[in-house]
Amino acid sequence: MNIDEKHRKIIKIVQEKLTCSAHNLDHVFRVYNLCLLISKYEKEADLEVLIPAALLHDIARVEESKDKTGKVDHAILGSEIAEDILKNLQYEEEKIESIKHCIVAHRFRTGNEPRTIEAKILFDADKLDVIGASGIARTFMLAGQFGQRLTVNESLNDYLNKNTVENGRLKDVSKHTPFIEYEVKFKKIPSKLYTKKAKEIGKTRLKFMEEYFTRLKLEMKGIQ
Repeated sequence: MNIDEKHRKIIKIVQEKLTCSAHNLDHVFRVYNLCLLISKYEKEADLEVLIPAALLHDIARVEESKDKTGKVDHAILGSEIAEDILKNLQYEEEKIESIKHCIVAHRFRTGNEPRTIEAKILFDADKLDVIGASGIARTFMLAGQFGQRLTVNESLNDYLNKNTVENGRLKDVSKHTPFIEYEVKFKKIPSKLYTKKAKEIGKTRLKFMEEYFTRLKLEMKGIQ
């Protein structure tokens, strides 16, 4: 089985697994395209590791979304699911371990730092998709899915104390808001990226996002 055939089989599996509107195949392909873009500026990147990792990075998202205990981490579980898929597709053991590391390390909250250039590229690409115009769109898709309001009538610190647990997971996602997500997560993303190209893209995307949320806040107050 050649590489392209393996990729097509992976895409089919992922398409059947992902049902969340913000983490569906569209998101996977955006991350995939960003990975390819960033990899052009990183000469050592192994596409035989990076591409399957990009395609499989959110394979366990549905399991995490359905989990009410907060114990399921889609990055960790996803690496385990990916291992079985990759073995069935006859990937070499060394490649499998490298792909698993990319998947485990692609998430902020998992606590596993990306050690390889492929893992760093995937981390950066995944984070870039949550900021900028695409990030705004995804945030409001999730807000609508979970019945969120635009704002909450309490301070940010009070909200975080009431509605988050130690690992940063939300107790009640319906009480979250796009503004809070912007304040606690989106603003920090460019400074946490690893590759030079991703940092450049991140700064541009965040600037657009800042302008959007500033204007939205004014409009909500009836000022604009």
